[in-house]
Amino acid sequence: MVLAIESSCDETAAALVHRGVVLASVVASQAALHSEYGGVVPELAVREHLRNLLPVTREALARAGVGTRDIRAVVATRGPGLPAALAAGYAAAQGFALATGLPLMGVHHHEAHLYSPWIEGTPPRAAWEKLEPHVSLIVSGGHTMLVRVDAVGRHRVLGSTLDDAAGECLDKAAKLMGLGYPGGPLVDRLAEEGRADAGLFPRPMLHEPGDDFSFSGLKTSVRTYLSRHPGCTDGAASLRDVCAELRAAVVETLVGKAVRAALREKVGCITASGGVTCSVGLRRELERHAAKAGLACRLAQPAYCTDNAAMAGVLGEQLWMSGVQPDAPGLEVTPGWDLDAAGLRPRAKAAMAT
Repeated sequence: MVLAIESSCDETAAALVHRGVVLASVVASQAALHSEYGGVVPELAVREHLRNLLPVTREALARAGVGTRDIRAVVATRGPGLPAALAAGYAAAQGFALATGLPLMGVHHHEAHLYSPWIEGTPPRAAWEKLEPHVSLIVSGGHTMLVRVDAVGRHRVLGSTLDDAAGECLDKAAKLMGLGYPGGPLVDRLAEEGRADAGLFPRPMLHEPGDDFSFSGLKTSVRTYLSRHPGCTDGAASLRDVCAELRAAVVETLVGKAVRAALREKVGCITASGGVTCSVGLRRELERHAAKAGLACRLAQPAYCTDNAAMAGVLGEQLWMSGVQPDAPGLEVTPGWDLDAAGLRPRAKAAMAT
């Protein structure tokens, strides 16, 4: 029985995982709080983490129907993320582990996203037996990257964003159009009712070699278009069309690069996770183009796309059971933890029986 805690940005989350099965997953979102400021305010995020950690953990325990004496290991996100936000959750996990004498597994936030598409079924469970070599697209407000995954803990970053992440681009463009925060979901919703047949915006780096992304130029293109066409979003129909054009530019870039990388790497599957993977348009196009290319496609369930502790729990439990060394007492968070380096953890002499 594993207790997992996630606090890398503005969601406070706790989950209970047992042999890959997610018994409970609770998330306290701060979106309403930060919407007033148009983005995450770190100081406010930390305050809310400190306020929410205990109630969220208690609720997760109650939903799972277990007590603290049933827990055998603790998992917490150790990086990357906002330094003080990470520290709030990780320090709480350290305190619980120290008080109970339990091992603590610090996990990499992006690495947890890598395996969230393999959480499936009712009750949700990590289908480790189905895991195959694949190319994974991780896309959210803070990061956009392509990663080749061969097995749990064996991965290699193929490319990442050189500037703005895709979700950040969508949020900032939405702000330019006078939409609320977070703007990505609003753009996706309006885009479903609009038309994207004019090709208003570029597909950044889509036809360039390599697997890196860049979305700052797309954001600038939206700003330029709006300044040259004042009032173009005043009408409902025109606003929907601009959202549809913007989403099409982002989705075509993400899908094109993901499918191309999978074919080049000679794997039979692509996966996608992260908050932007909740996009109806992105999910539809990923599945369509993967099928056209003869690739399997696994998309994280919406509940596990955004930040959550369940994905940290299933990964942390698997690492622990495979013999990865628990974190040493007094270890600090790693806000800039490199994803490739996360696969180089020290292992114990003997793995535990699964």
